[in-house]
Amino acid sequence: MTAASETPFADTLAALATRVPDRSAVVGPDRTISFAELDDRSTRLAHCYAELGVTTGSMVTIALPNSSEFFESMWAAWKLGAIPQPVSARLPSIERAAIIELADASLVVGVEPGESGGRPTVPIGFEPPDGTSTEALPRAIAPAWKAPTSGGSTGRPKLVVAGTRAVTELITPGAALFRIEPDGTMLIPAPLYHSGPMFLSAVALLLGNTIVVTGRFDAEESLRLVEEHQVTWMYAVPTMMQRIWRLPEHVRTKYDVSSLTTVLHSAAPCPAWLKQAWIDWLGDAVFEIYGGTEGLAMTAITGNEWLAHPGSVGRCIFGEMRILDDDGNDVPPGTTGGIWMRPGEDVPPTYRYVGADARVRAGWESLGDLGRMDEDGYLYIADRDTDMILVGGANVYPAEVEAALDAHPAVVSSCVIGLPHEDLGNVPHAIVQLDGDVSDDDLMAHLRERLVTYKLPRSIERSVTPLRDDAGKVRRSALRAERVAAR
Repeated sequence: MTAASETPFADTLAALATRVPDRSAVVGPDRTISFAELDDRSTRLAHCYAELGVTTGSMVTIALPNSSEFFESMWAAWKLGAIPQPVSARLPSIERAAIIELADASLVVGVEPGESGGRPTVPIGFEPPDGTSTEALPRAIAPAWKAPTSGGSTGRPKLVVAGTRAVTELITPGAALFRIEPDGTMLIPAPLYHSGPMFLSAVALLLGNTIVVTGRFDAEESLRLVEEHQVTWMYAVPTMMQRIWRLPEHVRTKYDVSSLTTVLHSAAPCPAWLKQAWIDWLGDAVFEIYGGTEGLAMTAITGNEWLAHPGSVGRCIFGEMRILDDDGNDVPPGTTGGIWMRPGEDVPPTYRYVGADARVRAGWESLGDLGRMDEDGYLYIADRDTDMILVGGANVYPAEVEAALDAHPAVVSSCVIGLPHEDLGNVPHAIVQLDGDVSDDDLMAHLRERLVTYKLPRSIERSVTPLRDDAGKVRRSALRAERVAAR
């Protein structure tokens, strides 16, 4: 691809602002903005950011909640050739400071002065001063189009810097893999600082989609938004799917969701019972992907495929995957081992880490997940190897126990960790958030119908707060460390 044939993200937005100026680009909890307004507001912001020191190739840390303002800031960074580096708006200052230092951010958006180690900042709700230029900026292309954070199972932050530049022709062809069509309407009820929601919404905007983005997730409100805006494509994680499914049936079914052609879910294992329920409800619109922020490879599976391969996350549709044992040997179909990936032989890197090293073996990389493949090439996820609990020599995968717990109608969320045991080495410990008065005996009776004895939790702990965040993530290592220290 020659430089002349490359379209910077800024030029694509400008073309949309000309073609469909009044179409809503973002329907956010703060305001609704059209494509023309997104183009204008992000240009004015970009002029302000440039005065504060943002340059091509520098990172802009964006600590904003889900909002139209988030997209304005992201596009302002791209217009300067800078790299958006999103973080949670609710991060503790110490954790945020560590990420800002990793990024060596030229600007921090969404925090007050004095909260970024002396770096330039603009607060949430910042408005460019009157008279700020609306002139198009010089052509610039960010050398990496995103740099989200990922703590993984270690809890230590790292940046995953994309290996792809902010060029429309390099990004939008992949939209078909996610069943994203031009000029649709997408609902994003998950945090935009996570790679999946950020990536998918940006791709959709480049294709002229309207993005409906919520603040905190609300199950009924999500269904109402689908009906109101005739949403065609919705992102979800299993935690959201469970909360929607647990709505009273008369509430869940009173909204017209027939406009949905795709409900894409990812980020965490989906219990089989829940997946089945959604397929029974929405059919082949239910679509699952598995991969990683690193973009090494990806599997996908439709609702109809899943019915023929229940429990699978699909076959590889991008890159390559293989299952290896601890010695690096391929294992037979149906055998659990480490999942190793690569984008293809001699394919350029899809990412680089800042603050961590990749797990590499002879050109293949592992994200730490365990799984197995059947003879047809369908992948089944077991768990992360760092989360696996070794109980008297037997492997227990927390995700399997959590799926069984989550099938109980009173369980809102759950997390299973391994705690030290003098005889067995480790034993499963369950932490549950409940809706209702349920005894340990009731929960254990429920589990005994679904799990072999050695996988059963030896203890159950109640939590009054959600165990997973709005993106469906849970930090098992941190929860385990707290409980081991308490002992």
